[in-house]
Amino acid sequence: MALRLMTACALLLLGVVAMRAGPAPAQEADEAYSATVKVDATADSAAAARETARIDGQRRALAAVIERLSGASEPAKPPKLDDKAITDMVASFEVANERMSAVRYVADYTFHFRPSKVRRLVRVVETPPAENGSKSPPEKSPGDKSPGDKSPGDKSPADIGGKSPAEGASKPTVESGNRPVVVLPVYRDGSNLVLWDDPNAWRMAWSQRPAGSGPGRLVLPLGDAGDLAAIDAEKAGSGRPEALTAIAQRNSGSEAVVALATARRQDNKLAGLDVTIKRYRSGHLVDTQASSFEANPAESEADLLKRAAESTAAEIESGAKRNAGARSDEPASLAITVPITNLGEWVQVRDRLASVSSIRKIDLLSLSRQEARIEVKYVGSQDQLKSSLAEVNLDLGGGDPVWRIQSSGAASAR
Repeated sequence: MALRLMTACALLLLGVVAMRAGPAPAQEADEAYSATVKVDATADSAAAARETARIDGQRRALAAVIERLSGASEPAKPPKLDDKAITDMVASFEVANERMSAVRYVADYTFHFRPSKVRRLVRVVETPPAENGSKSPPEKSPGDKSPGDKSPGDKSPADIGGKSPAEGASKPTVESGNRPVVVLPVYRDGSNLVLWDDPNAWRMAWSQRPAGSGPGRLVLPLGDAGDLAAIDAEKAGSGRPEALTAIAQRNSGSEAVVALATARRQDNKLAGLDVTIKRYRSGHLVDTQASSFEANPAESEADLLKRAAESTAAEIESGAKRNAGARSDEPASLAITVPITNLGEWVQVRDRLASVSSIRKIDLLSLSRQEARIEVKYVGSQDQLKSSLAEVNLDLGGGDPVWRIQSSGAASAR
C-alpha cells in the first residue's frame, strides 16, 4: 500500500513538472519565428503608404528570422520570393507606435511566421555541403574583401599618424548615401513664423507632393509630439544645431533642410514667395540657396505654393543626388592644426578623421600638449571635405595658410 502511494506521488510530481515545462519550448519556438521591424513608407495616400510599409516590413522580418535560424557566421541570403508567397508565410502580425500623415506611414511591426514554412525555407537557403562533407564557402562578390585585402583608399595605422586604436574601441562610420533628406517647411507670412502650427499653407503644399525614392528622396516629418519636442519654427529658422540634428536623426535622415518661404503680399493677396534653402548636415550649415516665385495671373495661392514647393523640392533632390554621387578624384592636401587638451583628445580626433572616406592619408607633423599639426591628403573639394568632417562632428575652419579642426562640441562652446 505504502509502495503504491509513493509511486502515485512520484507520478503526480512528474506530471506537475512536465506541465510546467511544457509551454516553455513552444513559447521559445514562437519567438524564434518572430521579428520586429520599423517601417517607414510614403505614397500617394496614407492607405497606400501603410500597405507598402507592411510588405516591406514582412520581407525584412523574414530575412531577420532566416538569419537567426541559420546560425551562420555570414548572413543567410533568402531565396527570391514574391510578396504573396511571403504573406502566406505570415501567421499574424502586431502594430505599435503607429503614426501617419496624408502620404506617409511609420510604425513598428512584429511579424509571426508559420514555423513549418520557415523551416522548409531555411533548409533551402542553407549552403549545401561540399564533397568532403564540409560546407562550401560563400561566393565572394566583387565588393567583398578578405581580412588581408587592402584597397588604395584604406588607411593603415601608419597612414593616420600613430598607433591603431585600442582593440574593441568603436570607430565612427558614415553611411548616409541611402538615407533620406528631412525637409522642414517654415512659412513666414507677415509677423507669423510657423512650422507645425496650423495654418501652414507652405507645409500643406509640401505634404501633397508624391513620394520620392532612391538617394536624395525627401521626407516630411509627421509633426507628432516627438517632432514638436525636437524643433520648432524659431529653432529651424535660426539654425539651432542640436535641434536640427535631433529632427534628422528622429526621421532617419542624412541631412535636415530648412525651406523658409516668405510671403510677399499686395492688396492682401499673395503676390510672390521668396524661398531660402539651408542645408544642414550634423547640425552644421553646408549650403544655402535662394529663389523667388511670382504669382501668375489668375493663379490661386494654393497653386503658387504648390508650384514653389515642387521647384524647391527638385532643387533639393538634385543637390542631394550630386552629394550622393561620385566625388571628384582630384587629390588635394591641407596643413591643419588640431587644438587639444590631452593625448586622448587627439586620438579621438584622429579616429574620426580616419573614418572619412574622402581622406586618403593623415601625416602627423608635430604633437604637443596644446595641439597636433597634421597634413591631410584627400580627394574632392574643400566644401566636400567640410561636409564629410561635419558628419563625424568635426569642424574645419580658418583658411590659408592656417586651417583648424576641432570637435563640434568644442566649437559651439567657444
